[in-house]
Amino acid sequence: MWRSIGLALTLLALAGGSGTAMALDRVSFGTDWKAQAEHGGFYQAIAAGIYARHGIEVTLRQGGPQVNHAQLLAAGRLDFNMSPNSFIPLNFVREGIPMVAVAAIFQKDPQVLIAHPGQGHDTLAALKGKPIMIGTDTRIGSWLFLKSRFGYSDAQIRPYTFSVAPFLADRSAIQQGYLSSEPFLIEKQGIRPVVHLLADAGYASYGAVIQTSRRMVESRPDLVRRFVDASIEGWMSYLYGDPSPGNALIRRDNPEMTDELIAYGIAKIKEYGIVDSGDALKLGVGAMTEARWRDFHAQMSREGLYPADLDYRRAFLLDFVNRQHGAELRR
Repeated sequence: MWRSIGLALTLLALAGGSGTAMALDRVSFGTDWKAQAEHGGFYQAIAAGIYARHGIEVTLRQGGPQVNHAQLLAAGRLDFNMSPNSFIPLNFVREGIPMVAVAAIFQKDPQVLIAHPGQGHDTLAALKGKPIMIGTDTRIGSWLFLKSRFGYSDAQIRPYTFSVAPFLADRSAIQQGYLSSEPFLIEKQGIRPVVHLLADAGYASYGAVIQTSRRMVESRPDLVRRFVDASIEGWMSYLYGDPSPGNALIRRDNPEMTDELIAYGIAKIKEYGIVDSGDALKLGVGAMTEARWRDFHAQMSREGLYPADLDYRRAFLLDFVNRQHGAELRR
Protein backbone atom coordinates (compact mmCIF):
# COMPACT_ATOMS: atom_id res chain seq x y z
CA MET A 1 0.00 0.00 0.00
CA TRP A 2 2.73 2.48 1.03
CA ARG A 3 4.63 1.63 -2.16
CA SER A 4 1.51 2.45 -4.20
CA ILE A 5 1.04 5.75 -2.40
CA GLY A 6 4.71 6.61 -2.90
CA LEU A 7 4.46 5.84 -6.63
CA ALA A 8 1.38 7.99 -6.93
CA LEU A 9 3.11 10.90 -5.20
CA THR A 10 6.13 10.50 -7.47
CA LEU A 11 3.97 10.58 -10.59
CA LEU A 12 2.12 13.61 -9.27
CA ALA A 13 5.40 15.42 -8.65
CA LEU A 14 6.61 14.62 -12.15
CA ALA A 15 3.36 16.06 -13.48
CA GLY A 16 4.11 19.36 -11.78
CA GLY A 17 2.72 18.98 -8.28
CA SER A 18 -0.96 19.49 -7.70
CA GLY A 19 -2.29 17.49 -10.61
CA THR A 20 -1.10 19.99 -13.26
CA ALA A 21 -0.15 18.89 -16.77
CA MET A 22 3.42 18.02 -17.59
CA ALA A 23 5.51 20.77 -19.16
CA LEU A 24 5.21 21.18 -22.91
CA ASP A 25 8.16 20.52 -25.20
CA ARG A 26 9.37 23.89 -26.44
CA VAL A 27 10.36 24.12 -30.10
CA SER A 28 11.21 26.97 -32.45
CA PHE A 29 9.90 27.10 -36.00
CA GLY A 30 10.89 29.53 -38.74
CA THR A 31 8.67 30.42 -41.70
CA ASP A 32 9.90 31.55 -45.11
CA TRP A 33 8.43 35.08 -45.08
CA LYS A 34 6.37 37.56 -43.11
CA ALA A 35 3.11 36.21 -41.71
CA GLN A 36 0.49 35.54 -44.38
CA ALA A 37 -2.25 33.11 -45.35
CA GLU A 38 0.38 30.70 -46.68
CA HIS A 39 1.45 30.20 -43.04
CA GLY A 40 -2.13 30.02 -41.79
CA GLY A 41 -2.18 26.39 -40.70
CA PHE A 42 0.84 26.84 -38.47
CA TYR A 43 -0.65 29.93 -36.84
CA GLN A 44 -3.96 28.09 -36.48
CA ALA A 45 -2.22 25.23 -34.67
CA ILE A 46 -0.88 27.73 -32.15
CA ALA A 47 -4.06 29.78 -31.76
CA ALA A 48 -6.44 26.82 -31.52
CA GLY A 49 -4.25 24.96 -29.03
CA ILE A 50 -3.49 22.11 -31.42
CA TYR A 51 0.24 22.12 -30.76
CA ALA A 52 -0.46 22.28 -27.03
CA ARG A 53 -2.72 19.23 -27.26
CA HIS A 54 0.22 17.41 -28.79
CA GLY A 55 2.44 18.46 -25.90
CA ILE A 56 4.31 21.21 -27.76
CA GLU A 57 4.83 24.91 -27.21
CA VAL A 58 5.85 26.52 -30.51
CA THR A 59 7.73 29.78 -30.91
CA LEU A 60 7.06 30.84 -34.50
CA ARG A 61 9.63 33.15 -36.06
CA GLN A 62 8.72 35.07 -39.19
CA GLY A 63 10.97 35.12 -42.21
CA GLY A 64 11.73 38.19 -44.28
CA PRO A 65 14.12 39.73 -46.79
CA GLN A 66 17.02 39.84 -44.31
CA VAL A 67 16.33 36.50 -42.61
CA ASN A 68 17.89 33.17 -43.64
CA HIS A 69 16.14 30.53 -41.60
CA ALA A 70 17.83 27.72 -43.53
CA GLN A 71 21.14 28.90 -42.11
CA LEU A 72 19.66 29.23 -38.63
CA LEU A 73 18.33 25.68 -38.86
CA ALA A 74 21.72 24.38 -39.96
CA ALA A 75 23.36 26.29 -37.10
CA GLY A 76 21.02 24.70 -34.56
CA ARG A 77 19.24 27.96 -33.70
CA LEU A 78 15.92 26.64 -34.98
CA ASP A 79 14.35 23.24 -34.31
CA PHE A 80 12.17 23.25 -37.44
CA ASN A 81 12.08 25.39 -40.55
CA MET A 82 9.68 25.94 -43.45
CA SER A 83 11.39 25.75 -46.83
CA PRO A 84 9.50 27.44 -49.69
CA ASN A 85 10.52 24.77 -52.21
CA SER A 86 12.32 21.48 -52.84
CA PHE A 87 15.63 23.13 -53.68
CA ILE A 88 16.72 23.84 -50.11
CA PRO A 89 16.58 20.22 -48.87
CA LEU A 90 18.55 19.13 -51.95
CA ASN A 91 21.01 21.98 -51.39
CA PHE A 92 21.60 20.67 -47.87
CA VAL A 93 22.43 17.26 -49.33
CA ARG A 94 24.77 18.77 -51.92
CA GLU A 95 26.57 20.72 -49.19
CA GLY A 96 26.76 17.79 -46.79
CA ILE A 97 24.59 19.44 -44.13
CA PRO A 98 22.55 16.88 -42.13
CA MET A 99 19.08 18.40 -42.47
CA VAL A 100 16.04 16.59 -43.80
CA ALA A 101 12.49 17.31 -45.06
CA VAL A 102 9.84 15.53 -43.00
CA ALA A 103 6.60 16.85 -44.58
CA ALA A 104 5.46 18.92 -47.56
CA ILE A 105 2.38 20.94 -46.66
CA PHE A 106 2.04 22.40 -50.18
CA GLN A 107 1.60 19.84 -52.92
CA LYS A 108 1.90 22.74 -55.37
CA ASP A 109 4.50 25.50 -55.19
CA PRO A 110 2.49 28.78 -55.43
CA GLN A 111 4.94 30.44 -57.85
CA VAL A 112 3.30 32.04 -60.88
CA LEU A 113 4.07 34.08 -63.94
CA ILE A 114 1.71 37.00 -64.50
CA ALA A 115 0.79 38.75 -67.74
CA HIS A 116 -1.73 41.30 -68.96
CA PRO A 117 -4.92 40.06 -70.63
CA GLY A 118 -5.38 40.50 -74.35
CA GLN A 119 -1.67 40.33 -75.19
CA GLY A 120 -1.50 36.75 -76.48
CA HIS A 121 0.19 35.61 -73.27
CA ASP A 122 -2.40 33.00 -72.41
CA THR A 123 -0.04 30.00 -72.11
CA LEU A 124 3.44 29.50 -70.71
CA ALA A 125 4.57 28.31 -74.13
CA ALA A 126 3.50 31.67 -75.61
CA LEU A 127 5.93 33.48 -73.29
CA LYS A 128 9.00 31.94 -74.91
CA GLY A 129 11.29 34.72 -76.12
CA LYS A 130 9.35 37.46 -74.30
CA PRO A 131 10.99 39.71 -71.66
CA ILE A 132 10.11 38.48 -68.17
CA MET A 133 10.91 40.17 -64.86
CA ILE A 134 12.32 37.65 -62.37
CA GLY A 135 14.49 37.77 -59.27
CA THR A 136 17.89 36.22 -58.60
CA ASP A 137 16.51 33.31 -56.56
CA THR A 138 14.03 32.45 -59.31
CA ARG A 139 16.82 32.46 -61.88
CA ILE A 140 18.52 29.54 -60.09
CA GLY A 141 15.21 27.88 -59.24
CA SER A 142 11.96 27.60 -61.17
CA TRP A 143 13.45 29.44 -64.17
CA LEU A 144 15.46 26.28 -64.85
CA PHE A 145 12.19 24.38 -65.18
CA LEU A 146 10.86 26.95 -67.66
CA LYS A 147 14.05 26.68 -69.71
CA SER A 148 13.82 22.89 -69.73
CA ARG A 149 10.09 22.56 -70.41
CA PHE A 150 9.37 25.55 -72.68
CA GLY A 151 12.73 26.56 -74.12
CA TYR A 152 13.03 29.89 -72.31
CA SER A 153 16.46 31.52 -72.44
CA ASP A 154 18.38 33.79 -70.08
CA ALA A 155 18.18 36.51 -72.74
CA GLN A 156 14.53 36.96 -71.69
CA ILE A 157 15.39 37.89 -68.10
CA ARG A 158 14.70 41.41 -66.92
CA PRO A 159 15.29 42.75 -63.37
CA TYR A 160 12.48 42.26 -60.89
CA THR A 161 12.09 44.95 -58.21
CA PHE A 162 9.47 43.13 -56.09
CA SER A 163 6.97 45.82 -57.07
CA VAL A 164 3.99 45.62 -59.43
CA ALA A 165 4.45 49.23 -60.54
CA PRO A 166 6.54 48.38 -63.66
CA PHE A 167 3.97 45.74 -64.59
CA LEU A 168 1.07 48.16 -64.25
CA ALA A 169 2.87 50.73 -66.41
CA ASP A 170 3.48 48.38 -69.36
CA ARG A 171 0.73 46.24 -70.91
CA SER A 172 3.32 43.98 -72.50
CA ALA A 173 5.03 43.29 -69.17
CA ILE A 174 5.37 39.80 -67.70
CA GLN A 175 6.66 39.12 -64.20
CA GLN A 176 7.06 36.48 -61.54
CA GLY A 177 4.75 36.41 -58.56
CA TYR A 178 3.13 34.44 -55.78
CA LEU A 179 -0.37 33.12 -56.36
CA SER A 180 -2.00 34.99 -53.50
CA SER A 181 0.05 38.19 -53.49
CA GLU A 182 0.86 40.03 -56.72
CA PRO A 183 -2.38 39.02 -58.52
CA PHE A 184 -4.33 40.53 -55.61
CA LEU A 185 -2.42 43.81 -55.82
CA ILE A 186 -2.92 43.95 -59.59
CA GLU A 187 -6.63 43.19 -59.34
CA LYS A 188 -6.98 46.06 -56.86
CA GLN A 189 -5.86 48.34 -59.73
CA GLY A 190 -8.71 47.12 -61.92
CA ILE A 191 -6.75 44.60 -64.01
CA ARG A 192 -7.61 40.89 -64.15
CA PRO A 193 -4.17 39.43 -64.91
CA VAL A 194 -3.40 36.20 -66.70
CA VAL A 195 -1.94 33.95 -64.00
CA HIS A 196 0.11 30.86 -64.84
CA LEU A 197 0.70 28.50 -61.90
CA LEU A 198 3.97 26.72 -62.71
CA ALA A 199 2.92 23.65 -60.73
CA ASP A 200 0.02 23.06 -63.11
CA ALA A 201 2.49 22.98 -66.00
CA GLY A 202 4.63 20.22 -64.47
CA TYR A 203 6.88 22.11 -62.05
CA ALA A 204 7.33 19.39 -59.42
CA SER A 205 8.69 21.34 -56.47
CA TYR A 206 6.91 20.95 -53.16
CA GLY A 207 6.17 24.03 -51.06
CA ALA A 208 5.96 24.81 -47.34
CA VAL A 209 8.35 21.93 -46.67
CA ILE A 210 8.94 21.21 -42.97
CA GLN A 211 12.61 20.56 -42.29
CA THR A 212 14.55 19.57 -39.21
CA SER A 213 17.95 18.14 -38.35
CA ARG A 214 18.83 14.49 -38.60
CA ARG A 215 19.90 14.74 -34.98
CA MET A 216 16.35 15.71 -34.03
CA VAL A 217 14.90 12.86 -36.09
CA GLU A 218 17.24 10.33 -34.51
CA SER A 219 17.08 11.58 -30.91
CA ARG A 220 13.46 12.71 -30.67
CA PRO A 221 11.37 11.04 -33.39
CA ASP A 222 8.23 11.26 -31.24
CA LEU A 223 8.58 15.05 -31.02
CA VAL A 224 9.01 15.28 -34.80
CA ARG A 225 5.91 13.15 -35.32
CA ARG A 226 3.87 15.26 -32.91
CA PHE A 227 5.00 18.49 -34.56
CA VAL A 228 4.15 17.20 -38.05
CA ASP A 229 0.79 15.77 -36.95
CA ALA A 230 -0.19 18.98 -35.17
CA SER A 231 0.86 21.10 -38.16
CA ILE A 232 -1.28 18.95 -40.45
CA GLU A 233 -4.26 19.29 -38.10
CA GLY A 234 -3.66 23.03 -38.01
CA TRP A 235 -3.87 23.21 -41.77
CA MET A 236 -7.02 21.09 -41.91
CA SER A 237 -8.61 23.34 -39.28
CA TYR A 238 -7.52 26.48 -41.15
CA LEU A 239 -8.87 25.35 -44.52
CA TYR A 240 -11.98 23.45 -43.45
CA GLY A 241 -12.90 25.07 -40.15
CA ASP A 242 -12.93 28.61 -38.76
CA PRO A 243 -9.61 30.28 -39.68
CA SER A 244 -10.19 33.38 -37.55
CA PRO A 245 -7.94 32.31 -34.62
CA GLY A 246 -4.98 31.83 -36.96
CA ASN A 247 -5.79 35.00 -38.87
CA ALA A 248 -5.71 37.05 -35.67
CA LEU A 249 -2.17 35.88 -34.98
CA ILE A 250 -1.14 36.56 -38.59
CA ARG A 251 -2.37 40.16 -38.29
CA ARG A 252 -0.61 40.53 -34.95
CA ASP A 253 2.73 39.45 -36.40
CA ASN A 254 2.26 41.27 -39.70
CA PRO A 255 0.01 44.34 -39.41
CA GLU A 256 0.26 44.86 -43.19
CA MET A 257 -1.99 41.83 -43.68
CA THR A 258 -5.61 42.91 -44.16
CA ASP A 259 -8.65 40.69 -43.76
CA GLU A 260 -9.28 41.08 -47.48
CA LEU A 261 -5.81 39.91 -48.48
CA ILE A 262 -5.88 36.97 -46.07
CA ALA A 263 -9.31 35.91 -47.38
CA TYR A 264 -7.98 36.15 -50.95
CA GLY A 265 -5.02 33.97 -50.01
CA ILE A 266 -7.18 31.29 -48.41
CA ALA A 267 -9.50 31.28 -51.42
CA LYS A 268 -6.59 30.79 -53.86
CA ILE A 269 -5.05 28.04 -51.74
CA LYS A 270 -8.36 26.18 -51.94
CA GLU A 271 -9.15 27.00 -55.58
CA TYR A 272 -5.82 25.75 -56.89
CA GLY A 273 -5.45 22.82 -54.49
CA ILE A 274 -2.18 24.12 -53.08
CA VAL A 275 -2.46 22.03 -49.91
CA ASP A 276 -5.06 19.36 -50.52
CA SER A 277 -4.58 17.86 -53.97
CA GLY A 278 -2.61 15.16 -55.77
CA ASP A 279 -0.96 12.68 -53.40
CA ALA A 280 -2.44 14.48 -50.39
CA LEU A 281 -5.94 13.34 -51.37
CA LYS A 282 -5.03 9.69 -50.85
CA LEU A 283 -2.06 9.91 -48.46
CA GLY A 284 -3.06 12.91 -46.36
CA VAL A 285 -1.89 16.51 -46.11
CA GLY A 286 1.89 16.76 -45.89
CA ALA A 287 2.38 13.87 -48.31
CA MET A 288 5.68 13.24 -50.06
CA THR A 289 6.82 10.45 -52.37
CA GLU A 290 10.23 9.22 -53.39
CA ALA A 291 9.14 9.24 -57.05
CA ARG A 292 8.41 12.95 -56.98
CA TRP A 293 11.70 13.80 -55.26
CA ARG A 294 13.49 11.63 -57.83
CA ASP A 295 11.78 13.35 -60.75
CA PHE A 296 12.49 16.82 -59.39
CA HIS A 297 16.16 16.00 -58.85
CA ALA A 298 16.42 14.49 -62.34
CA GLN A 299 14.82 17.58 -63.88
CA MET A 300 17.15 19.97 -62.09
CA SER A 301 20.26 17.85 -62.65
CA ARG A 302 19.60 17.98 -66.40
CA GLU A 303 19.84 21.75 -66.06
CA GLY A 304 23.18 21.42 -64.29
CA LEU A 305 22.00 22.47 -60.84
CA TYR A 306 22.79 19.16 -59.13
CA PRO A 307 25.12 16.26 -59.93
CA ALA A 308 23.25 13.37 -61.53
CA ASP A 309 24.64 11.03 -58.88
CA LEU A 310 23.57 13.20 -55.93
CA ASP A 311 21.86 10.97 -53.34
CA TYR A 312 18.54 12.82 -53.43
CA ARG A 313 17.05 10.28 -50.98
CA ARG A 314 18.97 11.97 -48.19
CA ALA A 315 16.88 15.11 -48.67
CA PHE A 316 13.72 13.65 -47.14
CA LEU A 317 12.18 11.08 -44.80
CA LEU A 318 8.74 9.56 -45.30
CA ASP A 319 8.48 8.23 -41.74
CA PHE A 320 6.18 11.02 -40.52
CA VAL A 321 3.73 11.43 -43.41
CA ASN A 322 1.54 9.44 -45.82
CA ARG A 323 -0.62 8.08 -42.96
CA GLN A 324 -3.81 9.99 -43.86
CA HIS A 325 -3.44 11.87 -40.61
CA GLY A 326 -6.19 14.45 -40.19
CA ALA A 327 -8.13 13.22 -43.22
CA GLU A 328 -11.28 12.93 -41.10
CA LEU A 329 -11.21 16.73 -40.74
CA ARG A 330 -11.68 17.26 -44.48
CA ARG A 331 -15.10 18.68 -45.32
